[in-house]
Amino acid sequence: MSVKDELIKNKLPQHVAIIMDGNGRWAKKKGNSRMFGHKHGVKAVKRVIEAGAELELGYITVYAFSTENWNRPKLEVDALMALLVSTISAETETLVKNNVRLKVIGGVDNMPKKVQKKLQECIENTDHCTGLTLNLALNYSSRWEITEAVKSIAQSVKSNDLNVDEIDANLFSSRLTTGGIPDPELMIRTSGELRLSNFLMWQLAYAELYFCDVLWPDFTKENFYEALFDYQSRERRFGKTSEQL
Repeated sequence: MSVKDELIKNKLPQHVAIIMDGNGRWAKKKGNSRMFGHKHGVKAVKRVIEAGAELELGYITVYAFSTENWNRPKLEVDALMALLVSTISAETETLVKNNVRLKVIGGVDNMPKKVQKKLQECIENTDHCTGLTLNLALNYSSRWEITEAVKSIAQSVKSNDLNVDEIDANLFSSRLTTGGIPDPELMIRTSGELRLSNFLMWQLAYAELYFCDVLWPDFTKENFYEALFDYQSRERRFGKTSEQL
């Protein structure tokens, strides 16, 4: 029996965020290069997207490439960019078939032109899809995002389009790259690491955090269901007491 059968459909999170960690260590254990791990990590992404679509989740956001990842060896970065282009090209048809819409958050304008072109094509080709929305966090970091939001608000105040008294949490959220997207209720991180790594730090304020030791390429649908099951066992109080709930 699968854990999926024990899930309560009306208690599923609308938005799940995922830090896909462990590709390099997985490859090293098998005596292969880090890119071998990244390529197999793509298969895990496909499994999770398929599971999310089957469960009719609203959003899945995956941390695909951070602003700090540019500091990795050039050979690995170039290979990652090539993998991104080839994966998007190969999977666009599958996304459409599964009614999955692609969105991107992050500084995409600073990505290689080939990546930008393929992303835009996939976004346009899946824009009509009404099921799961897959958010790729590319060239993304939370500190970058928050800084950009502050700049945007400051510019609006400077140009007299916004009064300082109008600035609140809702306005700030609307200026983030996730503006219009509900905050994640659940964040999953694989590989046993226990940190957020500069990922959706504003949006995860009230999210349930789930850490598992499974390396990302080994992450299965069943692992995903287990995370959702764990989420459903938690009491989400948002500052209230249990008695108030």
